[in-house]
Amino acid sequence: MKLQRKGTRHSHRGVIGVESAIVMIAFVIVAAALAFVVLNMGFTTSQKAKTTIISGLGESSSSMQVAGKVIGVGCTSSSNGCSTPYLNATAYPIKITSGGDAVDLSAATTAVKYVSNSIEYDDIYSGTVTDAEYRSLADAFRGAVDNSLTNFSGVMNPVNQTVVTNTAAFIYWSVSGSTINSILDDGEHAILAVAFEDGERPTSLDTVRVEIIPATGASLSVERQVPTITTSVVDLG
Repeated sequence: MKLQRKGTRHSHRGVIGVESAIVMIAFVIVAAALAFVVLNMGFTTSQKAKTTIISGLGESSSSMQVAGKVIGVGCTSSSNGCSTPYLNATAYPIKITSGGDAVDLSAATTAVKYVSNSIEYDDIYSGTVTDAEYRSLADAFRGAVDNSLTNFSGVMNPVNQTVVTNTAAFIYWSVSGSTINSILDDGEHAILAVAFEDGERPTSLDTVRVEIIPATGASLSVERQVPTITTSVVDLG
């Protein structure tokens, strides 16, 4: 009887040892699974951070900047129908920032927002004029008509006091590379020209702001206050 009891006692100890081993193995498996989840989440977060940083660098490297003084085309003579001096058009010189990437300025991928004291348009952009380089704003407006850009037709030329039907903007190149297209490359100079319809032309002390919004890269926002208009060429700074 004693031998049987002794053997039975040893048998229970073996079962308890196996159960403990099973529990230990289960803990190890759970810990390993948790560790894998934590590491995987860490890798995912790191990848997202890397993607965000690369995207941010791409955005900043594609930005544009103002490449000189903004000017306005003033109307000051009552013989031209100007009872109160105002601007018929404005011109904003732009270029790529140093070391930046090229920007596609075609009408399909770009918008130009315009805001003044009393008017706001989400998009007044008609596109680009790419048939030639233009050295004067008057010639560029003729080019916009010749290229049949939206809102530019007939004899509409704000420089010559001919008012456009709708407030609209376009971009032309004053300095281009070997080939003129709708891509603004490093080293090229372009002009954003904005023409104002009757009733929306800025007057002295008005604030005007344009924002060029490309499909990729940072947008360019330019805000100016119109000074006292006394000449046909107005320096907006």
